[in-house]
Amino acid sequence: MAGSHPVPNSSHWGAFTATEDGDRLRIEPHPLDPDPSPLLANLTDAVHHRARVARPAVRRGWLERGPGADRARGSDEFVEVDWATALDLLAGELSRVRAEHGNAAIYGGSYGWASAGRFHHAQSQLHRFLNCFGGFTRSVNTYSHGASAVVLPHILGAADAAQALFGGTSWPVIAEHTELLVAFGGLRTSNTWVAPGGRTRHTVGGHLGAALERGMRVASFSPLRDDLPTEAGGEWLPLVPGTDVAAMLALCWVLDAEGLADRAFLRRYTVGAEHFLAYLRGELDGRPKDPEWAEALCGVAADRLRALARRMASSRTLVHVSWSLQRTEHGEQPVWAGIALAAMLGQLGLPGGGFGHGYGSMADVGGGQTPYSRPGLAQGHNPVTSFIPVARVSDMLLHPGEPFDYNGGRQPYPHVRLVYWTGGNPFHHHQDLRRLREAFTRPDTVVVHEPYWTAAARHADIVLPATTTVERDDLGVGRGDSHLLAMKRVRAPFGEARDDYEIFVGLAERLGIADAFTEGRDPARWLAHLYGQWRAGLTAQGLELPDFDRFWAAGEVALPGHRHDRVLLAEFRADPARHPLGTPSGRVELYSATVAGFGYPDCPGYPRWLEPHDWLGGPDARRYGLHLIANQPAARLHSQLDMGAHSQSSKVAGREPVRLHPEDAEARGIRAGQVVRVFNDRGSCLAGAVLSEHVRRGVVQLSTGAWFDPSSELATCAHGNPNVLTADRGTSRLAQGCTGQHALVDVEPITAPVPPIRAYDPPRFTAAPVLRESGILSG
Repeated sequence: MAGSHPVPNSSHWGAFTATEDGDRLRIEPHPLDPDPSPLLANLTDAVHHRARVARPAVRRGWLERGPGADRARGSDEFVEVDWATALDLLAGELSRVRAEHGNAAIYGGSYGWASAGRFHHAQSQLHRFLNCFGGFTRSVNTYSHGASAVVLPHILGAADAAQALFGGTSWPVIAEHTELLVAFGGLRTSNTWVAPGGRTRHTVGGHLGAALERGMRVASFSPLRDDLPTEAGGEWLPLVPGTDVAAMLALCWVLDAEGLADRAFLRRYTVGAEHFLAYLRGELDGRPKDPEWAEALCGVAADRLRALARRMASSRTLVHVSWSLQRTEHGEQPVWAGIALAAMLGQLGLPGGGFGHGYGSMADVGGGQTPYSRPGLAQGHNPVTSFIPVARVSDMLLHPGEPFDYNGGRQPYPHVRLVYWTGGNPFHHHQDLRRLREAFTRPDTVVVHEPYWTAAARHADIVLPATTTVERDDLGVGRGDSHLLAMKRVRAPFGEARDDYEIFVGLAERLGIADAFTEGRDPARWLAHLYGQWRAGLTAQGLELPDFDRFWAAGEVALPGHRHDRVLLAEFRADPARHPLGTPSGRVELYSATVAGFGYPDCPGYPRWLEPHDWLGGPDARRYGLHLIANQPAARLHSQLDMGAHSQSSKVAGREPVRLHPEDAEARGIRAGQVVRVFNDRGSCLAGAVLSEHVRRGVVQLSTGAWFDPSSELATCAHGNPNVLTADRGTSRLAQGCTGQHALVDVEPITAPVPPIRAYDPPRFTAAPVLRESGILSG
């Protein structure tokens, strides 16, 4: 416990020390961190916030009427109960669902970042528990890069696809060698404050600065000027949102038409180039993909595209595609087209050249690597085969038994009766929240572990209060991080909050699976065991680490074998026969016969321009003439600690800021600082207007993460959650990824009285004695 002495801990946005100061924490970043994240300020006053869940709570309607579909879910009162009652009720319901419907009727819906710790990792804890119980329906892939995770293995093979997603060429290599960085989706450095598992040292800004000082130039294709940091001083190409593929194809066309393409590279290292080139030249559809064709779609002048293509061919060029571009309809295409462009340049596998993915999306992309895995809790074996792509949760709950396509397969959605969610908030991640609210009325029971009364907790039947990262001991380390950190408990748990592990132990004891789940260990023994297992593996590789007691006393250990010299696809380029890719051809597949064979009209076997539903060139733009960019927030990680000091400092009139161009604002009678209504057919939200010329005309930007607040009749969300506006459709039949980045909207000023924000208020409670008198609760 902290007392008056700083205690080490870690978060997804960086390592820190904390000291208790009454109801607040005093936070200091790790002394080795050259560029600490300002998001640490969100920790200071969150532990005692009124939004904390203090005691186990059960929805009144579930107690009165029993399990079953219920439209009151999300608006009902709750009853606070003791732990024994809550665990008895939940154990009984798990047993009923398994007995009546089988384990496939349980959805292990944990998706989210939760703690940076490796033991108190909510998803691992839930999956381990459910596997001990007989298994569950699972989700695959992520909201962050669901399209890329599916299409990249078809292009590069599974192993190199993983490298492209989670590592790529190291930043020091880029700083030394890259002459021209062409960034589709920009290079938003605020995203590089965060990484799963945390980050001891934030170094992206330093490496970018070194590259710019050496003379690297940057070109940013984005509707937002500040998707590129001001210090980069790069060229801004403000294209129409969703048209990056058109610009990429035009650049490829110039390289081909002007003899600048590396044809020897295409012959030796790729397959299907002739098919892609036939499409590029217009031989398949009668329309060459030249810069004039692209200008009509993307709004970037043809002459600028031609000039840029020539510069790319004469420079060591890194083609970078942000994760944001594949979070749209047909999101597979910009990833594939970006690789095709890099292949046309012939620079894949060269230091500082080729293809990059996600550098402005996460701190650990390009941040180094270690030749071993991180410590982690084994989840066991799941005998249940049913699954869904993670962004298809509403479809699953609304349409059980209906078939869905995914990556060449076709199977039915399982009929889920019990949703068990820990460590995440689907009302942040998911799209079309009206539809998600309807979907959450369908199961028999929804269970949530939560430190806070988020929208997910409000839409649950059983809510169990969970500790936060500063209320327990753990091990912290991110992918490719430089240190393993001792995450020591700073303060006692709030109210009656328990660790996820302790909650599952209580359930496991009631269900007769405690021995399998705990293996006889309490959390302290688990930490020593996980560290010891991991250390033994490193020792076998000749890498020395202190024993657990010395590590824990020191508070951290530097990781041996840490490297910053990776070049994506370097071995393949050096010897493609000895180091083939894991594709059917062993080469980069610019045309995939496998994908073509699936017969998906929304994802053919090569990169091409496919018109999305929501874009300014489509018919719906006549009704909704502004294109919304729902990007990641700069003031928090997703929706985490939205009530924190740093997040609150970014609000406008207490609401999430929405940025729009001054001319678009003037045309609608909107003033800076005014509360406005952002709307389309799917819903509406209130937000605070910010006028900025850094936003392209016809575009508005509203970040995700404002806690969903359906308390006002003026709007679907009174707080500014853009997912009341985004469409709940998959990227394509191939990946079924999330498409939450873009939507067509309009904006109008609010003249009616502005409602208060209710997002952080606890729900209404009914006293337990009232239910005991009626016989609903015993004891």
